[in-house]
Amino acid sequence: MKSTSNRRQGQRKNVHVDSKHKQKFQDLLNRLELTFSDDQLLYQAFTHSSYVNEKKIGGDSDNERLEFLGDAVLELCVSQYLYRRFRTMQEGEMTKLRAAVVREPSLAELAREYDFGSLVFLGKGEGMTGGRERSALLADVFEAFVGALYLDQGLEAVDTFLERTVYKKIETGSYTDVMDFKSQLQEFVQRAAAGKVTYEIVAEQGPAHSREFVSRVFIDGDHHGEGSGKTKKSAEQHAAQKALMHFSTENES
Repeated sequence: MKSTSNRRQGQRKNVHVDSKHKQKFQDLLNRLELTFSDDQLLYQAFTHSSYVNEKKIGGDSDNERLEFLGDAVLELCVSQYLYRRFRTMQEGEMTKLRAAVVREPSLAELAREYDFGSLVFLGKGEGMTGGRERSALLADVFEAFVGALYLDQGLEAVDTFLERTVYKKIETGSYTDVMDFKSQLQEFVQRAAAGKVTYEIVAEQGPAHSREFVSRVFIDGDHHGEGSGKTKKSAEQHAAQKALMHFSTENES
């Protein structure tokens, strides 16, 4: 009977990685506070099919299967997080927020934030045509990395990684542009007959060309959440999100 490790590796063939590239991977892991037992699995997550074809490596050595797995793991973890964190949110709204979190532009932005593009093994043609900056490619690499981390360390490690990267963006209101938290809060307050919802801009920060607004939300005069944003509308949405999270925590206790 094959071991779990052998079954996991399948027909994968090792990618040659020079010392400079290895150090860049180690720098990434240090930054993310992660470790990998199987370095080749990590390298595979960053191996594009164009590189495998060009180098004639063969086997399942590119990141496409890891991307497939990572996509499913990412959806599961984000779904679980939203279910636990937003206990007042309805199914349709959770689906909408999850879609915003796992969509290509969101994942590509995260990959850019951690400079995934510089680590990708690409064929020369793909590299010369800007492959390292393509959102589709970067989003795929992010999913493949999640898949590799899941195989190497398990679901708990993935959840910890997402807590430091994805979940914190949800907490700080990165998706208020696609979510109507104000309407959700209004509906929640109406169902609970808790009173009237009002918003107040309490601060404006930063230079004129990069202004940030701070908003507070009140329910019957009581302060329930504070949020910030580049516009007054986004600040109010973030404040509403914070209030919903506050009520979710109350329902949990």
